Amino acid sequence: MKTDSRFKTLIKSTNDVNFTLFGEIVTVPKGTTLAAAILSNFGEASRITETGALRTAFCMMGVCFDCLVEVDGNPNIQSCMVLVHDQMVVKRQIGLRSIGISKDD
Repeated sequence: MKTDSRFKTLIKSTNDVNFTLFGEIVTVPKGTTLAAAILSNFGEASRITETGALRTAFCMMGVCFDCLVEVDGNPNIQSCMVLVHDQMVVKRQIGLRSIGISKDD
């Protein structure tokens, strides 16, 4: 669900960054945090907890962990602590991440 931005862009940049956000190509000014890009382009949750609760960025300073997303195949990335970069691929995080332990270990 796209929404009109609820934020005034404070970053003055002549360089735009293009990346994939939840399956859509999005353009934001260079220097934008991923959480700000998500909040300014989508009105939906950025992650779904193991119990099905919807979450999105809340504190915007790395304390609450509600903004976790998958970035370039890596889960549990705090979107408020990461700057958007060209060709970044961001997916909604759903449930718990795998800890990478196989049955043979």
